[in-house]
Amino acid sequence: MSARFGFVTVVPPFVGAQQEEGVVAEYAAALVTREGERVHPRDLGGPAPLFYLVATGGTERVVLELRAKRAQSAPDEPVVLIAHPGNNSLPAALEVLARLQQDGEHGRILYLRGADDVEGYERIVQVAEDLVAQRTLRASRIGLIGDPSDWLVASSPAPEVVADTWGPEVISIPMEELTVHLAAIRDADVADAVASLTSGATGVVEPTGAELTDVARVHAALRALVAEHDLDALTVRCFDLVLNLETTGCFGLSELTDEGFIAGCEGDLVSTVGLLWAHALFGDIPWMANPARLDEHANTLWLAHCTVPRKMVESYRLRSHFESGLGVGIQGELPLGPVTLLRIGGTRMERLWLAEGEIERTGDAENLCRTQVEVRLSSGHVSELLHAPLGNHLVLVPGHHAGRLRAWWEMFV
Repeated sequence: MSARFGFVTVVPPFVGAQQEEGVVAEYAAALVTREGERVHPRDLGGPAPLFYLVATGGTERVVLELRAKRAQSAPDEPVVLIAHPGNNSLPAALEVLARLQQDGEHGRILYLRGADDVEGYERIVQVAEDLVAQRTLRASRIGLIGDPSDWLVASSPAPEVVADTWGPEVISIPMEELTVHLAAIRDADVADAVASLTSGATGVVEPTGAELTDVARVHAALRALVAEHDLDALTVRCFDLVLNLETTGCFGLSELTDEGFIAGCEGDLVSTVGLLWAHALFGDIPWMANPARLDEHANTLWLAHCTVPRKMVESYRLRSHFESGLGVGIQGELPLGPVTLLRIGGTRMERLWLAEGEIERTGDAENLCRTQVEVRLSSGHVSELLHAPLGNHLVLVPGHHAGRLRAWWEMFV
């Protein structure tokens, strides 16, 4: 993934245009070849992420003035300073960032070791992508369908907390809206979805034909709410479907995620933000699950849940929902390999737990939710979950991304 960005070169008033070019020409040219666009100090209102290329010393107040102009169109954008080894660029950047942090603003210095610092330019492109992900989150709308499940006593932030700390707007949608849409969907309307679900499965164990049709109708009803409320993500008080309608949302949430709409379970806003964050940063499909078992000595834990996006798995069987024995759960086989685990927490969603590891095997225990994986951690320790948990559900992302996630969190949260 590449992100277009803008950059403005910053010089003090006493430096002329010719002298400015003598300092920054090579850096500016290299940034342009990496999808950067040089921006005039008069034109700071563009939509692309904006960086400040600190050409020389003596620019501290100029940067602050440019930032004030930029804040009129991008008030939440962190200040990203690009420094280089000459002309007192780095000390000026250090002074500016110190002042910004004193003022409670977020920012970061990206240091280039020279005009040919390939790794340094790669970091700049990556931070540009991070800024795009921040904008994506701040423009997102999460539908909360029903209230959070009663047991989420540490995972039910107020909508304004979600917006203030992470950006997305939470749209509260009564469960009655979902049931109204459900009532309007005929069995014939979802026949193709049922056929797709069953034909792709390696087996259908407990579910009946009627149960398969019902879960496909749930998906169609959720999809209607996505369109009606212009949602980018949603989370559902899904056990109400089990208790009141004897069906499940497991297929609906799986299918929505495969279609590009992040979908979380149990009305868990915290985990849904985590899913949305990972997807915005990496474009990969993430998975939300319960930490069901752990081994402190081996530094392993089992994750399990009754839904998983089908695009994530190598194969799947259709089972009943574990806790109720009703409806349809998905028992998927996730590929072995590197993963990152994350959990957001805290009263204002300001805390973060991260770990990296490997999926070593999948499981089929009958006393756990249907999709099961064992992860051996290579960074972080499962004992942290016992001593200072941030809540129940964890988010699993394919690949090792802890460093990138933490850098993003430190800059934006």
